[in-house]
Amino acid sequence: MSVTPAIELRGIVKRFPGVVANDDVNLTVLPGEVHAIVGENGAGKSTLMKILYGMQRPDEGEIKVNGAAVAFRSPKDAIAAGIGMVHQHFMLAGNLTVLENVILGAEPSRMGRLDLSEARWRIDLMGAQHHATLDADRLVDSLSVGEKQRVEILKVLYRGAKLLILDEPTGVLVPQEVEELFATLRELTAQGVTIVFISHKLHEVLAIADRVTVMRDGTTVTTVQAADVTAAQLAEYMVGSELPSPSTRTTQATEAVELAVEGLGVRGPGERWLVRDVSLQVRRGEIVGIAGVEGNGQAELVEALLGLRRPDTGTVSLGQRDITAWSTRRRREAGIGYVPEDRHARGLLLAAPVWENVMLGRQGAEPFARRGWLRLRAAKAFAAEVLRRFDVRAPDANVPAFALSGGNQQKLIMGREIMGEPQLLVAAHPTRGVDVGAQAAIWEEIRRARDAGLAVLLVSADLDEIIGLSDRLFVMFGGRLVAELDPDDVTPQVLGTHMTGGRQGAA
Repeated sequence: MSVTPAIELRGIVKRFPGVVANDDVNLTVLPGEVHAIVGENGAGKSTLMKILYGMQRPDEGEIKVNGAAVAFRSPKDAIAAGIGMVHQHFMLAGNLTVLENVILGAEPSRMGRLDLSEARWRIDLMGAQHHATLDADRLVDSLSVGEKQRVEILKVLYRGAKLLILDEPTGVLVPQEVEELFATLRELTAQGVTIVFISHKLHEVLAIADRVTVMRDGTTVTTVQAADVTAAQLAEYMVGSELPSPSTRTTQATEAVELAVEGLGVRGPGERWLVRDVSLQVRRGEIVGIAGVEGNGQAELVEALLGLRRPDTGTVSLGQRDITAWSTRRRREAGIGYVPEDRHARGLLLAAPVWENVMLGRQGAEPFARRGWLRLRAAKAFAAEVLRRFDVRAPDANVPAFALSGGNQQKLIMGREIMGEPQLLVAAHPTRGVDVGAQAAIWEEIRRARDAGLAVLLVSADLDEIIGLSDRLFVMFGGRLVAELDPDDVTPQVLGTHMTGGRQGAA
């Protein structure tokens, strides 16, 4: 007896000015399965999921949910049909609490009044069941990236979704947490929930998915049983090349210390220490990695180094200069490059054209300005060179940043920072949410810059990345550097154990 698909997409076409994002896409997702969708950034995955979730309407094609044709006009229609989506870039109100975000738009009531006790009980129960426990009264702005992801998952479950679209759900998790998430997904599918799983981590895709659909150039090219393919074969389907490796072991470090941090401490709300007594050095020609689960002080450390947050104790020196009291602008002008963990919030002006984005942080200096006047031709020439050298796929430098795929946005930021010829590059999660092709390109540029003498401080939750790229490797837990590990010897499992507080050695 044939099974009615949970989701059926037939002949989906979506056009935007100058580009066909989806071209004759066909996808069948069976009930109770984990169906992964993989492909390069720009392959059309996000557009397809936005169509399925009602955020965009297809120009052509048909959508069926449980065998019935549907025409979603908004996410509200998709939610009513039992579809929920957890976006890679979170859709949360930072000035509201966890509870308020979860129930927003689906507020429970009793006798015409808001029933917060019922909502709190349901949220606590779901959190315990699905490894997503959070303080319901915390403001979302105070949460780490990983905690915000849990809020998004709770939102979807709260609305009773029977089909979950998860966009890069493991991007902020260590191996032990990935296993917990996968256990949750298996529990959900055993209860009849269907999962659409979008990821660039092919080994994880093969560990959790029942079937995998590969997209390339806006269309679906094949659907395979996960048990029948390898990660290398999936990479070949996606980009026509082998799976990249971040490994680099020939040290280029000199004796010249470019970044020196001594006794750095940062307090948060309630005088709680977010960063405590951190001391480290980064030399020219060296990549120093900091690994840690989100929310253990890495973000605050980076903000203190960039001047975005004033430290409460300690000093920061660039070369021989004490820059502890310097503004962010002065630090940038002195030679600090910055790849932020959230490219939308701190890396780009999404509505601005590419040429304007390549000036950010140096817009008042040569070659972009002279005697107080903007040099438009120089900015556009520099942008064109960034697009060429870093293979940023955009029609030209006049398109707005939001028109680029996530991977191309990330390559644009990396190109801007490295071509700005900094003395120190602070790179926070530089390949988060990018495909294997963009990942390989970014790794190669980091290696090349290091070999040319750049000092690099790398913060990452991708364990293969942080082990493979780092010359020296620290673990941050509870705001402290709790271990220094040898990248030549450490495994992802051992590193993950340190990151979750299982083992601690002296840094």
